[in-house]
Amino acid sequence: MTSIDIQPLTEADLPAAGRLLAERHRQHRAAHPFLPERYEDPAAAEVEVVTAWKNDSASGAVARRGDEVVGFLLGSTKASSTWGPNMWVEAAGQAVDEPEVMRDLYACAATRWVDEGRTAHYVIVPAHDEGLLRAWFRLGFGQQHAHAVRATPTSRPSVPAGLVVRPAERGDIPVLARLDLELPKHQGLAATFSAGDPGSLEESLEDWNEDFDNDDIGAFVAERDGEVIGSAVGVPVEMSSSHAGLARPENASILSFAAVFPSARGLGAGRALGEAVLGWSADQGYRCVVTDWRTTNLLSSRAWPALGFEETFLRLHRLIRY
Repeated sequence: MTSIDIQPLTEADLPAAGRLLAERHRQHRAAHPFLPERYEDPAAAEVEVVTAWKNDSASGAVARRGDEVVGFLLGSTKASSTWGPNMWVEAAGQAVDEPEVMRDLYACAATRWVDEGRTAHYVIVPAHDEGLLRAWFRLGFGQQHAHAVRATPTSRPSVPAGLVVRPAERGDIPVLARLDLELPKHQGLAATFSAGDPGSLEESLEDWNEDFDNDDIGAFVAERDGEVIGSAVGVPVEMSSSHAGLARPENASILSFAAVFPSARGLGAGRALGEAVLGWSADQGYRCVVTDWRTTNLLSSRAWPALGFEETFLRLHRLIRY
């Protein structure tokens, strides 16, 4: 690799970063054409970089080969204590012309991050880019989360025998609220061991009573012998904060939630509920559906790819000095 110069990122570097990001996104869309086309325009990509730069905690690094900018890395913090003393590189926060350059960029940027006490690092990486992923893995990062997309279906599969899947009714709110707590409970167990706050039943009841009549929400339940055993929810992708910017397809919905009570798992209810949200998405005229999952969640990391979802971005994670 030709000698490169690595320096802290400055505002003057942002236009060049936007051009690099636009090229990265063009290549990404060749693998995943549902991703938004507009960010192939360097001006639109630069807006995303500038927006990230405006975060008060933002900092990063830039790589030059001679007078040419050949890579950048940009991170910032999230206020939630869930993520620890953190630094995040979001979907618009990196691009390089050679994957190996990213290792040098991280070494520069992370020096400041760790000096500031920010020792939990998260990075969103295009899932198709094996070279870039390998560079991050060689920096000590591991896969934590996946974002994915698929086209809306043109046909509807049958529901497994013994199950009924139907739109949720207002009378289902008490069980819907209980199911809301099942996913974070499951995430707290092996192999995910998430420390996320599961919330309370009272909060979930309040949310459902407030949002139930929202026509933008597609909520479904699965029944066995007349008893609700699971639920799933679809909403417009614009209601998702994690599927934003370069990671937000146009005219898309999101399978935002699905859970089945532990005693009823293994019957096919989760898949049937996912298919109900896919069907609702098609009925609403959406072109595609996104979702995301913890890759350590053994259930969702198997169920959603089996339903046709293809990974678009991977969230990687590293803890420093452990």
